[in-house]
Order: sequence, then C-alpha cells, then structure tokens
Amino acid sequence: MRAVTTSDEIPRLHGLRFAFGTLTVLPARVTHWDRDAARSGMLCAPVAGLVVGLCAAAAGGLLLLLGSGPLLAAVASAAVPALLTRGLHLDGLADTADGLGSGKPAEDALRVMKQSDIGPFGVITLLFVLLAQVAALYELYTDGWVRGAVAAALAGTVARLALTLASRTAVPAARPEGLGAVVAGTVPERAALGAAVLVLGACAGAGALSGPYDAVRHALAALLALGAAEMLLRRCVRRFGGVTGDVFGAVAETAATAALLALTLG
Repeated sequence: MRAVTTSDEIPRLHGLRFAFGTLTVLPARVTHWDRDAARSGMLCAPVAGLVVGLCAAAAGGLLLLLGSGPLLAAVASAAVPALLTRGLHLDGLADTADGLGSGKPAEDALRVMKQSDIGPFGVITLLFVLLAQVAALYELYTDGWVRGAVAAALAGTVARLALTLASRTAVPAARPEGLGAVVAGTVPERAALGAAVLVLGACAGAGALSGPYDAVRHALAALLALGAAEMLLRRCVRRFGGVTGDVFGAVAETAATAALLALTLG
C-alpha cells in the first residue's frame, strides 16, 4: 500500500533539504531554490544544527571512551561543526570581522568581505573564537562527558536557531545576490518566535536531565547566546545595510561560542 504525501509534508521536505543542503555537507539534494523553500529551510535550520551538534558530541564522547583526555575531546567537538559546514560559518565570521573592522563605507566594506583572502581582523577573530570554544568545551568535558556532550548539541542547535531569527522579515539583505539575499526576510516574525520557544524548551529539557537547576541554566545560556547573536546582527544591519551570507555565518558562530561560554558559568 503506497503512502500518501500531504500538501503540508511537501514544503516541509523541501525545507529540510534546503536546511541540510545549504547549512551542512550532509547529503541532501536541494530541489527547490526559491523564497518558499528558503522560508521552510530556515525554520528547519535548528534541526540541521541539532544533527551537527550531536555529531560533535559523538566525536568528543568517542574520544573520551577511547581513553583520551577532555582537551582532545574538546578539540574534536569544536572541529566537527567546522568540517560539517566546510568551514563556511567560520569563513563568514572572519569576513564579517574584516568588514566591520575596515572602517570603510558600506559598499567598500562589502567588497572587502567578498575578497578571498582573510585580513588581520578576521585572523584575530577566528583565533580567539576557536580558542574560546575549545576552552569552554574542555571545562565542560572535565565536569563529565554528559555535560560536554549536551553543551555541544545545544551550541549547534542554538547557532542555527540564530540563523532562523536572522532570516525574519524585519531583516533586509545587503546585496541583491547570494545566499543572504535568498533567505533574508523570508521567515515571519511569529514563526521565528515559535521556533525560538520550541528550541528554548528543548534546551531546558536537555538540561533537566541533570536536574532543575541545569534546566534553567541551559535555557538561560541559549537566551544569552541568542542575545549576543542579535547584537551582532543589528550591528551588521546598521553597518552594511542588511545581511549577507557572511553575516549569517558570523551570527551562527557567535551564538555557538556564547552558548558554550555561558554554560561554563555558575
């Protein structure tokens, strides 16, 4: 007996393909490249982030199981998301840092961001962000593999939720071309808020595995991460006139790093 595919399931499937096909290297053939697919895809972005985060957690947990120390596990958990995104988010972070640090008008700053090389601002930003991620994961894995694994999964999910929020209708594109232009302004405000509530609830549920205090702590860490990402997003919109694919990458890395740092506090 053949299963019946409903009209609601088709856009959802296109959205999942769009999310995994554009945000990860995992095999997902993007069959629709339009605003509707982009809207569904950015709403599904946290699902792709959860998969990336679980892969990062699995890498760290496997190394601990094989007898490595927490530092090597932390390095692996920080490296896996970079590998699963072809380093595009880190590249976007570096380019955005160069654009913001250039001190040039918006059009010139955007040209700086499109260049293939990485400037001093980008190098310094990458260095400290990766060091912060590894240092935070090291502390978390030192407290136990469960704490480190949950943190890696949470960071991956919240980072992609930040992309959902950055795609809401109030945020314009800085250029008429590129991935940023495809997804910018596609997600309705109410849908973005609904996705945020769902993910924050899931973060609290993951923290609840270790007790009610950790449920609150994980939810607050996710909120702080989204707040940091929103601050960067607003700065980029003011500076560049909107968002680009590089800005999306910077927003994701900022959210992931802030989430990990927040989880080390308290």
